[in-house]
Amino acid sequence: MSELNAPRWDLSNVYPSLDSTKFQADLEKINQMLTKMEGEFQDKAAVLGPDSDPSALSSVVSEIIEQTNRFYTLTGTVRAYIYSFVSTDSYNKDALKIMSQFEQVQVRAQQLQVKFESWLGRVGQALEKGLNQPGAAAEHAFYLRETIEQSKYLMSDAEESLAAELNLSGGNAWSKLQGTVTSQLSVDFELDGKVQKLPMPALINLHAHPEENVRRRAYESEMKAWESVKEPLAAAMNGIKGSVNTLNRRRGRSDALHAPIDDARIDRQTLDALLGAMSDSFPMFRRYFRAKAARLGKEKLPWWDVFAPTGASESQFSFSEARDFVLKHFNAFSLDLGKMAQRAFENNWIDAEQRVGKRGGAFCMGVPGPEESRVLCNFDGTLDQVFTIAHELGHAFHNHCMYRAGKTPLQRNTPMTLAETASIMCETVVMNAALEECKNPQEELAILETSLIGSSQVIVDIYSRYLFEKEVFERRAKVELSADDLCDIMQRAQQATYGDGLDENYLHKYMWTWKPHYYNSFLSFYNFPYAFGLLFGLGLYAIYQTRGASFVPDYMNLLASTGEGNAADLAARFGIDIRSKQFWADSLAIIGKQIERYTQIA
Repeated sequence: MSELNAPRWDLSNVYPSLDSTKFQADLEKINQMLTKMEGEFQDKAAVLGPDSDPSALSSVVSEIIEQTNRFYTLTGTVRAYIYSFVSTDSYNKDALKIMSQFEQVQVRAQQLQVKFESWLGRVGQALEKGLNQPGAAAEHAFYLRETIEQSKYLMSDAEESLAAELNLSGGNAWSKLQGTVTSQLSVDFELDGKVQKLPMPALINLHAHPEENVRRRAYESEMKAWESVKEPLAAAMNGIKGSVNTLNRRRGRSDALHAPIDDARIDRQTLDALLGAMSDSFPMFRRYFRAKAARLGKEKLPWWDVFAPTGASESQFSFSEARDFVLKHFNAFSLDLGKMAQRAFENNWIDAEQRVGKRGGAFCMGVPGPEESRVLCNFDGTLDQVFTIAHELGHAFHNHCMYRAGKTPLQRNTPMTLAETASIMCETVVMNAALEECKNPQEELAILETSLIGSSQVIVDIYSRYLFEKEVFERRAKVELSADDLCDIMQRAQQATYGDGLDENYLHKYMWTWKPHYYNSFLSFYNFPYAFGLLFGLGLYAIYQTRGASFVPDYMNLLASTGEGNAADLAARFGIDIRSKQFWADSLAIIGKQIERYTQIA
């Protein structure tokens, strides 16, 4: 798809190459820093305990925090650079080898971090009395208190050290298998009169093709492709979920949701309120699905039509047109946002080209050294991909706000629930501006369709993924699950959420194969935080519409602070009660108005 002029990202300002002297020197520096930190911590922990002077403890903890932040800045930069190759070319053996070597260092770092966290748990009561004195410890009080609280869910130092080491050949290896299998899978597909070898992300993007024949053939080809690799992917799923279950049990977690809720910095009451409001909204979304089916001349929507465009079909963008569209509306919201995005485009922070060996989906990663970000997407010229660029640049703006505020790596540690705040805001800004600019009802319909496809995925489909993962964890605790078991669980989860909005004969039972979120041994339930982010972002956008420009400085301060507070306290800055089901229902009502308008357009 070269006519789209989709760029590849550039990280030459970070390092010249993987074999450059500068990069190799920093790899060695990381080892040296880690060796020094290991020795110094061992000496300090040996003489400082629960009965130590609070002032002395605070001073030592400050030194450790300063060292840790310097270490994380360097390792974060190196890891982002290596991952820029691994994520875009799974055939790059040199990059894969270097990543494997780097992961060995990360295991040592994790082992040291666990020892530090365990030690903090033992000295926490005394340290609390020393947090009133100036220094890095006081500046990182939230991080320290959270770490002390979570330390009670650690195994012994020896067990945690072994778990970190075994993860290389366990959870991490299974995750790599899923990434390799899915990124290297391709399909011969007839498109525009010629047979092309399409990587899976490109084939999946055909879900949004304007011609039903193409969408249906793409769906059928995709089902066959996933069928051919379902067994190794089922093995990967079993390996990861089994490992997580074992570690959760040994760490004293009540269930598989316990750690994700803590990681999200919310509580069960908040999750229940969110999920309850989402469930209540399913009839509203099913109305949208039925209305879309009617527009396409059908009674029910088969899966290959879920992402089908409706309305004006001329909204096809080159990458430069997408850039101009995003910049225009970013600048209208905030000149700070516009300047950051301009910098991202001018300096090639975005890898947008679709190609074999590149992972699917989209993400944004911070590059701490130069205080920049990089964005990966698979640009196909659709309006949906324009909104994806806006979404990922929102993450980059979030990073920018933290960098500009001088936040350290430990202060920037943002939970997934709040990590989606800026991305949803930026996507909503561009989406609403596009709706305001549309010239006729058919163009409005096309934009509403794109918006509602996204919202339905984050509310309805995300809930199905939540149900899927919950059942997988529960059943995996008793027995391994076959590929057919996983397909059955996925299909039933989709039936529970989509209901009569979709044709039950044509769902996507292989959704579990290609979503990398299921294959992360460190972060389970990579689903409900997206719904939290969408609805929290919509709630903030409603406040922005009321307050106007005066909202932006407070909003940027919020983004800068997302690593230093729990979600409820940060939301309270704007008068939001996230434990109230009503807040989530009010945000969903904003989507409901879009559905109402969608059904009215002739």
